[in-house]
Amino acid sequence: MSRRDNPEGRCRRCRMHEVLCLCALIPRIETRTRLVLVIHRFEERKPTNSGQLAALCLPNSEVCIRGIAGTPAPQFTHDPATQPLLLYPDASATPLSSFAGSARPITLIVPDGTWRQAAKVRQRMPGLADVPCVSLPPDMPTSYRLRAEFHEGRLATLEAIARALGILEGPHVRVALEELFRVMVARTLWMRGVVRADEVPGSIPERALVDDPRGGRSRTATPHALELGTVGTARR
Repeated sequence: MSRRDNPEGRCRRCRMHEVLCLCALIPRIETRTRLVLVIHRFEERKPTNSGQLAALCLPNSEVCIRGIAGTPAPQFTHDPATQPLLLYPDASATPLSSFAGSARPITLIVPDGTWRQAAKVRQRMPGLADVPCVSLPPDMPTSYRLRAEFHEGRLATLEAIARALGILEGPHVRVALEELFRVMVARTLWMRGVVRADEVPGSIPERALVDDPRGGRSRTATPHALELGTVGTARR
């Protein structure tokens, strides 16, 4: 059984190790924009997935799982009073900022998976073929350091959602999501012995310090460079 299939010792909601649970820090962020997270089945079970963490913060959201063997992809439908947009940097994509202040509420579809998986969403999910693609403007590089792949300019899925909603809803939404993301990344790096407890935003919970879940790894491990992870849409 792989680590990602073994939920023992992990919070069922945020998927962090129980002693590092983030649930008490998850904000409830009301938005006019509706988030539809389309996640590949392989991505859905990874403890380092960030898209589902974003969805937990957003009551006006839903998660669709695709790629299940023998099961048709879910049909995308939306309220006709809203404007659907697919966050993916296709060659035809227009800047998301052109929809800021739109009279119609936005339904933002965000693919979640590897770059290759995300690239297939528009063709594999019925109802998305005619949905316009939108892209994010240049910004700060990703702070995601939990996976081995590296691709210049790509973001974690939560980062992409935070930046998109910062444009559509206001900077306070981006700030709240990114604060949670930083804690999630830092706690995971501490669990791996990459950073010290005093380098983790908001600190490591006392329970984790007393009952170290890392199997004796040093709490003072020297940080080292990790390559960044990816996800589809110049994100992850």
